[in-house]
Amino acid sequence: MLRLFFVLNARLAHQRGRALLSVAGIALGVALGFGVQLVNRAAVNDLAAAVRAVAGTADLEVRGARTGFPDALYAKLARLPGVALASPAVDLRAGVAGTERSVRVIGVDVLRAARMHPLLFASLPRADRLALLEPDRVLLSAGAARALDLGKGGKLSLVVGLSRVELRVAGVLPAAALPGQVALTDVATAQWRLERLGELNRVDLRLAPGVDRDSMRAKIAALLPAGSFVVPVETAAAESADPSRAYRVNMNVLALVALFTGGFLVFSAQALEVARRPRAPALLRVLGAPGRGVESRVVIASGAGGLGGGARRGARRADPCQIPREAAAPRLRAGFFRGVSPQLAFDAGTALAYLAAGTAIALAGAALPALAAARRPPARALKAGDEQAMFGSLASAWPGLALLAVGAAMTELGPVGGLPVFGYAAIACVLLGGIALMPRLAQGVFDRLPPPRRVPAALALEQLRGAPGQAMVSLAAIVASFSLMVAMAIMVSSFRESVSDWLNQVLPADFYFRSTQSGDTAFLDRAFEREVLALPQIARAEFMRTTRIALDSSRPPVSLLARDLPQAGVVNTYPLVGPRYERKPGDPPAAWVNEAVEAIYGYPPGKRIE
Repeated sequence: MLRLFFVLNARLAHQRGRALLSVAGIALGVALGFGVQLVNRAAVNDLAAAVRAVAGTADLEVRGARTGFPDALYAKLARLPGVALASPAVDLRAGVAGTERSVRVIGVDVLRAARMHPLLFASLPRADRLALLEPDRVLLSAGAARALDLGKGGKLSLVVGLSRVELRVAGVLPAAALPGQVALTDVATAQWRLERLGELNRVDLRLAPGVDRDSMRAKIAALLPAGSFVVPVETAAAESADPSRAYRVNMNVLALVALFTGGFLVFSAQALEVARRPRAPALLRVLGAPGRGVESRVVIASGAGGLGGGARRGARRADPCQIPREAAAPRLRAGFFRGVSPQLAFDAGTALAYLAAGTAIALAGAALPALAAARRPPARALKAGDEQAMFGSLASAWPGLALLAVGAAMTELGPVGGLPVFGYAAIACVLLGGIALMPRLAQGVFDRLPPPRRVPAALALEQLRGAPGQAMVSLAAIVASFSLMVAMAIMVSSFRESVSDWLNQVLPADFYFRSTQSGDTAFLDRAFEREVLALPQIARAEFMRTTRIALDSSRPPVSLLARDLPQAGVVNTYPLVGPRYERKPGDPPAAWVNEAVEAIYGYPPGKRIE
């Protein structure tokens, strides 16, 4: 029986094009999913490692708003019963003068930080540790030194207000000591040179053994001013991955889409093979093979293709020196991990998981043809003209209509854990429903086509009219891939047009000027604004300041844009949606929120933001 199995499947070797197409579809999905997983997991892990390196052995972290809090609060926190060690810090992002880059500047109390961050300071020579006590000295992380092309003795020029501040590089930290692009300095230097005298914006706290962290957290929260929070260190590590979560999820869904299309390729190839060669499974049945043996013949052939595609891509991904992967990594990160240069490492568990996924999707694609081949009576299968019998069940329109109805119902369901799980499921249902309706649609289209004059074309049309199910199977992978391609084109085009319309409404200027691309230290003063407004070439100028505020420690921070009100009024300038609140006497200053803030924070028109 084993020899007969190989003999009956030998014909697949002569259909290399179809087999290679199926293997390529599976390989593409496995490669995309595995590549996205490696790159983004490496970046997220690098960000989490940076958070752990900065937090050291702290249990709790007190964070202030952009302007921070008075450094007198640090003394109160350090004297609290149950606090074993408190380490103050100024943690800001500053723009690098003359470039579009920014660097994270962390000012720490060197004497206390050496106890809070023993691993960080243990890797520093004694001379470098003492160098931080000198004014205007910084230690650069390996990532910052590489990105800014600076070494020991170089000058780090930062934008602070309307001026430049130069700091001398005292040394470069080992790559493992402090990931990311960071400049480490003394807290007094940071307060002085970044114009934050008397202010802190972070205090790391290590609790004494046996102290309950939740009760201590509540006690500390009662001492904090408005806009400041106390959170566990694990929360900071989790928040580092939040901004890229939607991007990473969508990229993984795209990988599943590629696997999904590959499964249709396998389904189409195996279904047509079973339909065109019905006598091979029937011969096995006549010779005594059970129905499960016939199913295994079809399934094993498809599983081998999926296994080959997954193994091919997994083996290529296993090479850590592969240049294309390194070149594609920045694009797969899509700018969400600026300042991060993670080292990609092959992960055997992830590779095996995607290998299993590729094999599973190939087996799923062969399940229906295998069942049809096993359940067909051998006597009927051995007769000529029975090729279309297995497609008879596809002629019913009810499965397709049911899938479309389920997909429509799923669009009304909410997210699960912040992810549109039912939205993705609705897309799959609509796609499967459309494919299931293909026989009926094909029958209607073919019946209305006029008969061609040429005999070959007429015979082909009659063949399609008589075998709508076979036409559906042939078109399944094409319909799936084409539908997804069109959907992505519509999505990208819609996004581009929406952004363009929004920019034309919100940013209708001819020229834009900014102090730095990102940072907490640069700004423009009123004198500069008056000078710009006095220029005779300027018809109108609007000024804006951007910062990030934390309204709730358990939710993402919010970008705050403070700008001049447009001359035409907000209603006539901004694309407002939904009901509008009419201001009343005694109301605080007005604010406008986008739909994301309304959904996450529950801010309907009229609610006050504290």
